[in-house]
Amino acid sequence: MQILEPETDRLVLRQWRQSDKAPFSELNADPSVMAYFPDLLSAQQSDAMADRCASLIAERGWGFWAVELKTSGSFLGFVGLHVPTDRLPFSPCVEIGWRLAYEHWGNGYATEAAREVLRVGFEVIGLQEIVSFTAVTNQRSQAVMPRLEMEEDGTFEHPAVPAASELKRHCLYRIRECPLPMASNRPDSVGVAELCLPFQNPPTTEGKP
Repeated sequence: MQILEPETDRLVLRQWRQSDKAPFSELNADPSVMAYFPDLLSAQQSDAMADRCASLIAERGWGFWAVELKTSGSFLGFVGLHVPTDRLPFSPCVEIGWRLAYEHWGNGYATEAAREVLRVGFEVIGLQEIVSFTAVTNQRSQAVMPRLEMEEDGTFEHPAVPAASELKRHCLYRIRECPLPMASNRPDSVGVAELCLPFQNPPTTEGKP
């Protein structure tokens, strides 16, 4: 399986490394980053999620990529594509998601990486539609979605969130074609059928900061 590793002017989206686990565990234990998730993740849960993300990339060639800053080599978090639980009312689907360390917020990294991920999803993988969703209270993440030219498509109750939680209701965004400018560094083309199937066994934690 050919592993896609897209790049932007400032970022590399790549396969996970063992050295990513410590900073990933830190961001998953940060209340600011995890404010719109039901719980913080323990180090063991965070490591398991990193391993699962790496496994899915190895299996499909794409997934939630680790994001690295070109100038420093720093690990920022993840941005990428994922097949979420089939319990969602709009499944089957492919979502775009992101989670970056708090110290890297406000630099436009999520939008920059997500634009390239959308391009890869449509032009290289051959997806027909990509969705994104987050808690209705998560205004920061919702602000990114219109920048990606995604359109709001109502709300739903996330089946994995406890019924009494204020995070239960999520908003859904969709995009059905890629109107964004092409990035200068395009990954090599790969077979659509080979990459798109099977859609199963997602990482254990979903969503966006």
